[in-house]
Amino acid sequence: MPAVGGELEAYRSLDPLLRAGIQFVGTVLVAMVVLGLLQNFGTQAVAKARRSPVISICLGLPSLLVVAGLAGTGYLIVDTSVGTFFGIPLVILGVTVLPAAIAIGFTTLGRNAAAMVGRDRLWTGILVGGLVHGIAGLVFPATVTVAALAGALGMGASVRVLVGGVGAARPDDRTVPPANKI
Repeated sequence: MPAVGGELEAYRSLDPLLRAGIQFVGTVLVAMVVLGLLQNFGTQAVAKARRSPVISICLGLPSLLVVAGLAGTGYLIVDTSVGTFFGIPLVILGVTVLPAAIAIGFTTLGRNAAAMVGRDRLWTGILVGGLVHGIAGLVFPATVTVAALAGALGMGASVRVLVGGVGAARPDDRTVPPANKI
């Protein structure tokens, strides 16, 4: 078995332009698949992250660390006797949730950047988000930083959309504070 992190070293050893191209194409493809399959959820998550990015990041960073930690733990215990039972579902959780959250985050970042020049559409957000991730691919520490930011943003927005159905949909339905009911 190769040492853990061998894949990371192989990716770091690629030419920076090749790495940037891979990241651009990969981000665009994953974002198109995620936002195409989860049309209502994906667009709601992007809209929620655009309205309040700080709240999404504050909620998404711990969530991202938990999901990444579970996936990493699953990856490490796959070779043990309990790994096939517990490790594989944890790896599957990470492989499905993390790319989707990162794609939603990059789409949000791209849509915000594109809105500054007057192009506020979902497809421009996907392309500009892929371009941001591709440019970050030129320097590996920038890749990790930008992907973590996008992952936290996307994970927080996704959690907020999933939990957002609970509670009052209109502010008039709330009963606290009672002064609003007068």
